[in-house]
Amino acid sequence: MSHHQDDRPVRVGVQIHPQHAEYADIRRAVAAAEELGVDIVFNWDHFFPLYGDSDGKHFECWTMLGAWAEATSQVEIGALVTCNSYRNPELLADMARTVDHISGGRLVLGIGAGWCERDYDELGYEFGTAGSRLADLGEALPRIEKRLSVGNPAPTRDVPVLIGGGGEKKTLRLVAKHADIWHGFGDPEVVERKVRILDEWCATEGRDPAEIERSVGVEGSPDATGDQLHDLGVRLFTIGLNGPDYDLAPAQDWLQFREAKNA
Repeated sequence: MSHHQDDRPVRVGVQIHPQHAEYADIRRAVAAAEELGVDIVFNWDHFFPLYGDSDGKHFECWTMLGAWAEATSQVEIGALVTCNSYRNPELLADMARTVDHISGGRLVLGIGAGWCERDYDELGYEFGTAGSRLADLGEALPRIEKRLSVGNPAPTRDVPVLIGGGGEKKTLRLVAKHADIWHGFGDPEVVERKVRILDEWCATEGRDPAEIERSVGVEGSPDATGDQLHDLGVRLFTIGLNGPDYDLAPAQDWLQFREAKNA
């Protein structure tokens, strides 16, 4: 059992998949999510749909986050997750600093090593290997931190860094070193293993595990896994919504779960 998250409130995120929809549909879904009271709205950083018709409608991540920064006023926003390979790290840091200011301090900088080969091939990025992409991420993170620290005007806050992925030898070590939020997937059994290994990397890196919020992608009702994940220290529960309909009903169940846990 992981008790170092006990003081942290439960939060609910929705990931608006930027696929199979017109931008107006996406914008409406973001507005509806904010009105419902979710804590954070994510998109993702790809160039083609990940499921359904792979040549269906799709929009780019960071231009969209700039628009969301203006179209919203309360909710946090971010990518789940930015692909490190697609942008120079210093450029990404400056984009993040800019969206942080546009949004009045509501950006979460979600980042990962990248995995979707078609994105790389069709846009002319070098795919490399899982190992080379993780090495690139490890090199990029200190560069991003450095660039964020020298921008003028400085970010409105320490921009929270979310790192997505469950790789036990490399990714979770990068989380222990650099992240404010860890995001993973899986049932409670998988999550239990990942948070244990994350705690071990925190010990290795001299990091207090309580500083890292644990986020997990969830499906269905909280009745199935909510309590178990909460007992493991998960405090951010994130639901994926597909276009063009973006049905927010599942988020409502998790918001009720949030209210009960935070009461």
